[in-house]
Order: sequence, then C-alpha cells, then structure tokens
Amino acid sequence: MAQLRRDYAEFVAREIEVVVVGPEDARAFSAYFAKEGLPFVGLPDPSASVLKLYGQEVNLFRLGRMPAQVLVDKAGVVRLAHYGHSMSDIPPNEEILAFVDQMEDR
Repeated sequence: MAQLRRDYAEFVAREIEVVVVGPEDARAFSAYFAKEGLPFVGLPDPSASVLKLYGQEVNLFRLGRMPAQVLVDKAGVVRLAHYGHSMSDIPPNEEILAFVDQMEDR
C-alpha cells in the first residue's frame, strides 16, 4: 500500500479512486488506515465476498490472499486485472497509470 500512497496524487489527477480491499474486520482495517495515514478508501472484506466477485486467489501456503489489482471504469467495466502469484507480484503504479493514460474513453 506504500506505493499507492506514494503516487496517490497521480491517481487522483486521472480521476481514479483507489479502493483497497482487505481480509480484516472493520475495526482492524480502520485502525490500520488511521495508523498509516492512508488517503484512499479501505473496504474490509472478512467474508471474502468481494474477493470472490473479482476472482482473487486465496493460497493458504502463501499466507492468504494473493495480490490483485483491478481497474474498473466509471461504467463498472473491468478494464485491467492483474492477479499476482506471490506477495511481491504487484505491478508498479507507473504501469497502471500508463494503461489509464492510453485508454481513450476513460
């Protein structure tokens, strides 16, 4: 989440709302966001209902949820989905921002 915080202004400038979905309950999620000063939306998902909707993988041998980045446009259409194979398999913000910049109808 540190990389999202670092470039958050770049996402806002492109009218992108960052939403982080996590497995914690609402109290733990809220405390973490407050402690870290995260400027974007946090959505607790302890029942994994959002996880299931977007096809995010759970791998118990790799400490739970695998990372996933999903870009949903204003019409609700998934325009980009990256499902990581490890906790370090996260595309750089520059890659996501470049994809957005190339979208004609954002």
